[in-house]
Amino acid sequence: MVSWYLVLLALLGVERLGELVISRRNAADAVARGAIEVGQRHFQVMKVLHTLFLVACAAEVVLLRRPFIPALGVPMLVLAVLAQALRYWAVLTLGRRWNVRVLVIPGDQAIVAGPYRYLRHPNYLAVIVEGVAVPLVHTAWLTALGFTLANAALLRVRIRCEERALAAHCDYGRRLGDRRRLIPGRRATV
Repeated sequence: MVSWYLVLLALLGVERLGELVISRRNAADAVARGAIEVGQRHFQVMKVLHTLFLVACAAEVVLLRRPFIPALGVPMLVLAVLAQALRYWAVLTLGRRWNVRVLVIPGDQAIVAGPYRYLRHPNYLAVIVEGVAVPLVHTAWLTALGFTLANAALLRVRIRCEERALAAHCDYGRRLGDRRRLIPGRRATV
């Protein structure tokens, strides 16, 4: 039963590598168009955290012999797939502006299409859901808890950094200021 879960984690790892290739291409394009990068220090932390996440999922399941419990695992797998769908909706909506780094092009308008009609950070919501769901597919609750706490601390820094950069160089506040960060809906201020 563990082998299919390890294959799932390997596929997620391959997906992440593919995302890095796309991100690198998009970053080069953004820099060529005058992008400004912020948040380089926390980006290094993010790379380590997301790599350790997949390793920890596998290690906890194998070393602690975590069982697959269908009543938990199946709904979590569905949730993980839905998180992937949200992630790709966000990535496709941003197009060549999507990046794993915080790169802003002064004067660009903030995107208000796709999932950005409903919230400011759909990709981060997908990461949060995935961080809980993927480990719990195979009852790796320690990884789910540890990643969720570490990721919350990281996102607290990253989202603020990203929003400051977008507000300083784009029309972020005017175009997205009435949307919530991670829960769909509207609010009055940024």
